[in-house]
Amino acid sequence: MPGGRLPCAVAWEEPHLLSMFALAMFISATLLFLIQPMFAKMVLPLLGGTPAVWNTCMVFYQAALLAGYAYADAVPRWVGVRRQAFLHLGLLILVLFFLPIGISAGWTPPAAANPIPWLLLLLLVSVGLPFFVISTTAPMLQKWFAHTGHAHSPDPYFLYGASNLGSLLALLAYPVLLEPHLRLQHQSWAWAGGYLLLGALIAACAVLLWKSPAAPNGPGREGFSNHGAPPVAPLTIGQRFWWVVLAFVPSSLLLGVTTYISTDLAAVPLLWVIPLAIYLLTFVLIFARRPLISHRFMVLAEPFLIILVAVFLLMRFKGPFWLIYPLHLLMFFCIAMVCHGELMKSRPPAAQLTEFYLWLSVGGVLGGVFNALVAPVVFKSVIEYPLIIVLACLLRPGQNPEEAKPHAKVLDFLLPLALALLMWLFAQAFESLGRKVFVVLLIFCLAGVLCYSFRVRPRRFALGIGVFLLAGTWFHSGVDLVLLRERNFFSVLQVTQDEKAKLHTLFHGSTVHGIQSLNPEQRREPLTYYTRNGPLGQFFAAYGRPHEPLEIAVVGLGTGTIACYAQAGQHLTFYEIDPEVEKLARNPNLFTFLQDCPAKVEVVLGDGRHSLRQAPDSGYHILILDAFSSDALPVHLVTREALSLYLAKLAKGGHLIFQISNWHLDLRPVLANLARDAGLVGLAQYDGNKEKAEGKTASLWVVMARNRADLEALARDPRWQPLKAKEGDPLWTDDFSNILSILAWKPF
Repeated sequence: MPGGRLPCAVAWEEPHLLSMFALAMFISATLLFLIQPMFAKMVLPLLGGTPAVWNTCMVFYQAALLAGYAYADAVPRWVGVRRQAFLHLGLLILVLFFLPIGISAGWTPPAAANPIPWLLLLLLVSVGLPFFVISTTAPMLQKWFAHTGHAHSPDPYFLYGASNLGSLLALLAYPVLLEPHLRLQHQSWAWAGGYLLLGALIAACAVLLWKSPAAPNGPGREGFSNHGAPPVAPLTIGQRFWWVVLAFVPSSLLLGVTTYISTDLAAVPLLWVIPLAIYLLTFVLIFARRPLISHRFMVLAEPFLIILVAVFLLMRFKGPFWLIYPLHLLMFFCIAMVCHGELMKSRPPAAQLTEFYLWLSVGGVLGGVFNALVAPVVFKSVIEYPLIIVLACLLRPGQNPEEAKPHAKVLDFLLPLALALLMWLFAQAFESLGRKVFVVLLIFCLAGVLCYSFRVRPRRFALGIGVFLLAGTWFHSGVDLVLLRERNFFSVLQVTQDEKAKLHTLFHGSTVHGIQSLNPEQRREPLTYYTRNGPLGQFFAAYGRPHEPLEIAVVGLGTGTIACYAQAGQHLTFYEIDPEVEKLARNPNLFTFLQDCPAKVEVVLGDGRHSLRQAPDSGYHILILDAFSSDALPVHLVTREALSLYLAKLAKGGHLIFQISNWHLDLRPVLANLARDAGLVGLAQYDGNKEKAEGKTASLWVVMARNRADLEALARDPRWQPLKAKEGDPLWTDDFSNILSILAWKPF
């Protein structure tokens, strides 16, 4: 074969062969990463908008991906590559019986038990087989391509970049193109159409495989290459372990940075998508035939970004959001690029390609399991995030030519120990310096410079970063006293005591969910969003009817502050999805709003909308929706179907109240459209907290009623403005919503 030409049997197919395989991998990855946000949107109404839903889904997807990679590795060993093509076409046909994708009626999560097993079973039944079959495509088609005799068949890893490019584009296209224009049912049918296209492409690839002769330099059976080439060296346990660890760190860090940003920095929607897009982008860049960013540059930049993030973590710096959020993502990108770059450097020959991807997938699954299943049980806060950062430091490639010298290994432990002693001494002197922010910033910057000098020794640098992060507890130990810290599927909860202001505060991540004064005369005084001179206080002053037996329902418990407005002879029902929230709200050592309330108080556990279905029709005079200021938006509470349910439970002359305070979303247009569609009258008020009172928080409220007369008292108050819908704004339903359309760059 002069000039390396392929045999005549396939020469005419060579221009089409590569594009066919690349397109099939691109479409399969697109479908894989369209199904993830699509199905998450289907399941979120059942479980609320907690990041744990996404993390649990990610564990399932990673496990299904592992099963797909195991299939792609094992089946060709047993039956051969060409016979596998027949088998796989049968699996592709079988999936058609499971389309279109959706959730069958009757799936209801447990109200008080851990919903993770329920969610995993739902994923298995609803998307398990389609996801598994498509997940086999990337390694399987690369294996097929390696047997085609194409000029690039000896090193088909670049096709993995095409696969991840499809994943990335699909993930970004969903919130921008699909979600705003297609209802869920239409999305599901469109996905089914894409699956039919994929099946046709894979069948075409199988035909090309069958018509191709054995690759002249490609892999043969039993790990030997064709034409008498020497055997491929068997993989060692050390190689496999190295691949697993290098894949584990970015996978764990993906979920760690997502949880940290969603819980501890800001309540911004779509945060789950952006880190995953960055994660996929690193694969696209690393597995390209001509990488755009050099591996050496990423290795050099990594310690600087890690130390910079560590300084902000130590200072517990929360803003500005536009600075902190990109910084965490940039560090994540750099760490993932370094780890995936090391994976690319250590990739085996094409004969061992599928096993390489298998071990890479094992690491990904372990990272997801650690963050989604282990960490919430073992840790009370999001500590897995800094832990994995330290592990990433340990995996850095060594750069010191004196690596083997004994004194260098001793210094790997002594220098971080000296840094710890220095930081501890600084912490002891911090109190005498008056706790000045610039003082602690200067101390951390100096320590960061010392830590940066450790960068050429991975072990020394990892220990130094570990000491650096641990030192934060020494500097912040004298701030608010932490009375309780709990973590479960739904949230990371913390109750603190401010000795100076005499306040107990409940935090959901970094979001305040309630404050109570410790002064006996102010113990029943509502604070934060619920103050008596604020919108809710104005409403109850006008419509509270203290001597009448009102039935009041509240979706969202928090500390139970709204109980301050219920009077003797009235009945107050809270609907709360998180069992831990009820426990702390009923703990008299933390909050006493429920205990001090003269009305009859009841707490119903479970998703508010689903639990409300069991309430009697026309049973509530006041229905308050107070579940919109936490870490994610429960879209299913602001749809046409949800509003219809609320009205069915609302008595004649009753009022619907929405507390929609949110730093990054403006729900007023959504509620205005819903009110217009249902023929309701609505008023809105933004209370900007001009008084800057202790414990008061700016808030945004909307009140709806069936008739203008039912809102007459508030309508006369100039602080309340009519709720106006804009022409052309789409109506949110259970089948359609558009988060991007309500993003707000200014609070409220």
